[in-house]
Amino acid sequence: MKFNTVQEAFNFYRNYTLAQIEQRAQEIGKIIDTDPNADIQALNIELDGLKEAKKNIEERSKAPQGQSFNPVTGMSFQVKDRLPEGDLFASQEYRSAFFKNLLGQKMTDLETKVFNRAKELMETERRADAFNTTTNSAAVLPTVTLNEVISKAREMGGLISVARNFNLPAKVSVPIGTPATKAAWHTEGTVVDRQSLTTTNISFNAYEILKIFSMSAAVSRTSISAFEAYLIQELNASVMETIADALVNGTGVNQGTGVLTGITWDETNSFTFPLNGTPTYKDFTKMMAMLKRGYAGGSAFAMNNATLYNLVYGLEDSQGRPIFITDPKTEGIGYILGRPVVVDDFIPDDVILLGNFQYLGYNLPQGIMIEVSRESGFTSGLIDYRAMAIADTKPLVSEAFVKLSRATA
Repeated sequence: MKFNTVQEAFNFYRNYTLAQIEQRAQEIGKIIDTDPNADIQALNIELDGLKEAKKNIEERSKAPQGQSFNPVTGMSFQVKDRLPEGDLFASQEYRSAFFKNLLGQKMTDLETKVFNRAKELMETERRADAFNTTTNSAAVLPTVTLNEVISKAREMGGLISVARNFNLPAKVSVPIGTPATKAAWHTEGTVVDRQSLTTTNISFNAYEILKIFSMSAAVSRTSISAFEAYLIQELNASVMETIADALVNGTGVNQGTGVLTGITWDETNSFTFPLNGTPTYKDFTKMMAMLKRGYAGGSAFAMNNATLYNLVYGLEDSQGRPIFITDPKTEGIGYILGRPVVVDDFIPDDVILLGNFQYLGYNLPQGIMIEVSRESGFTSGLIDYRAMAIADTKPLVSEAFVKLSRATA
């Protein structure tokens, strides 16, 4: 059953037992982990309803005999103003308060309390200082919504779907493990050489991404679920696509660094095919041979759609067999020499990459902050929203990538 609101899910599950609620929550978790086509937004709504139903049962069991409950919500009058436990930004109360604030709708007393507490936490964590905010209405995107934005970005394919996602403080150096030397046979009684873990240190910078979009003042009559769906789509089309582009082409100057610009390409990790020619089967085997030992496991080829179908799709090996094999079982793009192909249209034409893209990363240390202004669009009857994100991208280990491209002369 699909629920459109948390209230619908709560009403459905409110008379279930705790065991039944836990069982359904585990089932949803498995669906999210294993089904790439799952409706994440609908499942998150159902999870929030299950959480409220569970909380309702627990509060009933704690209440003194004769304690009065609201017959609509089933919640005790005594606990209605209690702040949610755990991560406040991941709570349903904050999610509701966040969107009511953006829509200009009236909050309940508890939502107001939660929203004000969240602003205090932002100041304590100095999240607000990381952004160039202009009003006191700026608020951090709820955790559930942010996860949905990132999930949708991964579903759209490209390198952002296979790159590593970090949530680290900017300017902090962290070690990234690289393929280590294998163990050695040991002769009893002899000394074993000590080898430290093979790592490379990486730090992300703090670059700001901004996106301003406007909606009619009538947006205040929009439902929270509809506005959240719109906001997720808007953030995917702006913030996440900016990050996706930077993963490939970022210059590193006031923006993230891309895999094409952040690596020194020379004869050790790149080569070309003729200016007026096309790649051959041997070019792809040469790329596999050039990829340094330890990175082949989990590696993939990456190129844009035009390169795939103009240069690669019809290539054959010496036996006349196509080197590109489609994957009808999973409806994915396909494979070259047993390696999956990632299509990313931010990669330029006639450029083919081979690498382990877990060594390409992007960082969102503060999540995404949304700021609303009802004054800037006063004369036009519009409400302006500004999405702000602190982010960075960069190849983590240069030796994990090989490039094939068209010669320039």
